[in-house]
Amino acid sequence: MFSFSPVCQPVLDPYTDNDLPLQRIYRWEKERAGAVFLTQPIAGQVREWTWLQTLDEARRVAAWMEAQHWPKGSRIVILAKNCAWWIMSEFAIWMAGHVSVPIYPSLKAQSVRALFDHCEPVAVFIGAVDDPNMAVVGLPSTVQRISFPTAVDASARSWESIVDTTAPLAGRPVRDADDLATIMYTSGTTGAPKGVMHRFSAFSYFASAVTRVVEPSSEHRILSYLPLAHIAERALVEASAINTGFQIFFVENLSTFLTDLRRARPTVFFSVPRLLLKLQQRVLEKVPQDKLDKLLRIPLARRVVKRRILRELGLDTVRIAASGSAPLPLSVLIWFRKIGLNLVEGYGMTETGISHTPGSGRSRPGWVGDSVPGVEAKLAANGEVLIRGPMNMIGYYRNPQATKDAFDEDGFFHTGDLGEIDSEGWLKIVGRVKEQFKTSKGKYVSPTPIEKLLSVHPAIEGCCVMGAGMASAFAVVGITKEWAQAREDLERSLQALLDEANAQLETHERLGFLAITDETWTIANGFLTPTIKLKRSVLEEWYAKYFDQWAGANSTIVWHTPTDPGDEANG
Repeated sequence: MFSFSPVCQPVLDPYTDNDLPLQRIYRWEKERAGAVFLTQPIAGQVREWTWLQTLDEARRVAAWMEAQHWPKGSRIVILAKNCAWWIMSEFAIWMAGHVSVPIYPSLKAQSVRALFDHCEPVAVFIGAVDDPNMAVVGLPSTVQRISFPTAVDASARSWESIVDTTAPLAGRPVRDADDLATIMYTSGTTGAPKGVMHRFSAFSYFASAVTRVVEPSSEHRILSYLPLAHIAERALVEASAINTGFQIFFVENLSTFLTDLRRARPTVFFSVPRLLLKLQQRVLEKVPQDKLDKLLRIPLARRVVKRRILRELGLDTVRIAASGSAPLPLSVLIWFRKIGLNLVEGYGMTETGISHTPGSGRSRPGWVGDSVPGVEAKLAANGEVLIRGPMNMIGYYRNPQATKDAFDEDGFFHTGDLGEIDSEGWLKIVGRVKEQFKTSKGKYVSPTPIEKLLSVHPAIEGCCVMGAGMASAFAVVGITKEWAQAREDLERSLQALLDEANAQLETHERLGFLAITDETWTIANGFLTPTIKLKRSVLEEWYAKYFDQWAGANSTIVWHTPTDPGDEANG
């Protein structure tokens, strides 16, 4: 069994051994045996597992893994979209004495193969993935494959066959607090993904951080649809469910999302800005903003309108909603709060866990809250946010130099985010250190705050501010196909948006023009990370050959017309 010394000692130690993940699930196996834990739609049907049924299947798979005689602490990959079997497989991995390695199911087969080569797993649990070549190209033949019912891999041993033919693992095997529990690969916005190592005690702190803003209750319901390979979903969904025993619902696919959301009727809802913008647009397509504003000003209609909108979205029972992963435009947060959704922002990283939340009943739009108990935050001389606390990673797997570089001499982690901290300890994220660029005038520009101002437009699918070495910064704006047809109207509204944004910016930050394109930026074509963040270096390299042409057009709205036949394919 592997054990690691922490990079720094925790300031606060709120957990006991009974709060560790395995101890918690054994508790619910006994105390909530008949309570439904997992709800999974599949092939038009809905399956449910109680806590007792969940642990029964996990125990059988754990027993099968023990029979393989893999060395304790072996890495076992989970490569699948969120599903009930994802959770059960992690429980089984932990009970059998091994380390889980979740990998984003949206990655290309070649990228997955590179991660396999790095972590050298003995086995992989595979479910639904985006790349149809995954089984052939992405998975080494030497690695044992176990397929979920959501997978299509005839060469794999099926989950059901293991469950049907294996007796459940007996007893209550546990793991030490400092044992390595999981290796989580970063999404790779600025380079190759790094394997972040977390110990078992970190999961207890993850849950503790979340319950600061979400009142702990076994009666909560949550929909799991953002990648479980991401720290936010691991903390808010998995770690919190382990801690309190509440019910997790899953989605079948993107086309069934609203149906699955309405089935779950979650009490806790976590999202990312891109989805929140789409939900907002869905409402405004049915009720234009001016009409909605009038209805919300009528006392007798206000409550009915809010309830109807939230019920249509499946969010009418939400007690707390949170946004993370990327900056949320302030106007969008305020808009959702106006229609009755208790929406807040939090902050965290794969390496630090959820370090900041606003605390129960507190909210300041634009700020992500103060440090959770046990976490310290400070700003470096250049404004970078530094974090020290018990959720900080053990280090990067097989990368001691990167681990050393990630911490200062006092054990504070370099987040790479630029921030502000007020007198009460509240944090505001204002950009990324590495994203700042200097124009030819010698002034630095931080693109993230500017992109937040622009991304509120309903036509804009994506926005990337560029301009290193140019006379002024500018933005490349990806628009939806529908809006591309109404060019004249779109130009007018985007010009107004540009004028409004520039009025809020310092002189050296103001955008010279918007370059408009209807090319699609996706995970599949490499322009977005698996967590739907921009890959700036990829976008800048892709569009660099047009910069001088756009700037020479002497127009504030420039339409991008690909000059190379291959451009249409977006890479």
